[in-house]
Amino acid sequence: MPDNYEHYISKNIQAFYRRRLFSPMIYLVLLAVLWIVFPLGAMLRPAQLSDNTKIADAYKNHHRYVRMTFTDLKFSGYTCETYGQTRGYYYYTTQKNNCSIILLTPHTCEEGLPTIDRLTVTGRIVKGKESYLALLSQLSSDLNWTETGIRNQLSSYYFSEPDYHLTTTRILFFAYFGSMIYTVLYLLICMVYIRFPVLSPPCQNLIVFGHPGQILAEAEEELATLPQLATEDMFITEHYFIMTSPYGNAIVPIQEILWIYKHSTLHKMLWYHFSISYTMHITANKHMYVNCPKNTKSDIDGIMDYLAEANHNILVGFNEENRLKVQAVQGKPFHIEKFYALLRRRV
Repeated sequence: MPDNYEHYISKNIQAFYRRRLFSPMIYLVLLAVLWIVFPLGAMLRPAQLSDNTKIADAYKNHHRYVRMTFTDLKFSGYTCETYGQTRGYYYYTTQKNNCSIILLTPHTCEEGLPTIDRLTVTGRIVKGKESYLALLSQLSSDLNWTETGIRNQLSSYYFSEPDYHLTTTRILFFAYFGSMIYTVLYLLICMVYIRFPVLSPPCQNLIVFGHPGQILAEAEEELATLPQLATEDMFITEHYFIMTSPYGNAIVPIQEILWIYKHSTLHKMLWYHFSISYTMHITANKHMYVNCPKNTKSDIDGIMDYLAEANHNILVGFNEENRLKVQAVQGKPFHIEKFYALLRRRV
């Protein structure tokens, strides 16, 4: 324990939120890596290619999601099916001596129009697999071409509209940018709490008992001058119970405490029991709840005994009688009060 408790509460609040900066910063770095490694930007804004661009050249230039204009499209007579459902219709075009295969959705080609004069569509450039090679073989027979000749004219890449999943893309980017905005806001809030500890929840929860800044200053002064009882992360001063643990911070006026009790937690790995920790629960007026986890039995017992001596109205121990007494004092909270009480819990 430090010998100097000058601004000890504020320093611990700042340290608590500094530790909270690490995970969101790692997450933002991960989002940046995903944006660079995967063509997320191209999915959001597909490249606009000119009419005479060859599909194979676009793929080599790292264009995966593109928007292209095709003219004089002819239906090949073949469809692409997945799980018994028609996924798309294969068309071919020889615009400007550039022969290409285009797979269109049933909606775009109106269930297989024989010809389409002009069409601007967004899709994905896909490398053909076995089904595509089988299509070329069948198409060469239909057009009276040799299989070698059609493969010389057509590349192993084709344009696929069904592979550009617009709804999935929108959901993906909603989750991507939504989580990014949430993470940035969380980082900004943590930075505000680091710069101004009095604005953090452990201090703002005290607004139900008075001015948070004044209460924090008084608790800091009492802790710095003469703490009545001190453990590793729990302190009692003349008027306040103070917790500054890695799991949270709290300031509770002793005269506002209604009920205290403890429970034990057995920590084990597989079948081996290696430790027991104790959690102290504090219930105060205005539906304030504070949990002090992972402490030793001696520390918890010492704090509970001192609090009970400092305020003889505090109920000690968990039982139904004490619960009913506290409920009678506090009354049943409204739904909004229950929500605020939930936010004030320290786990």
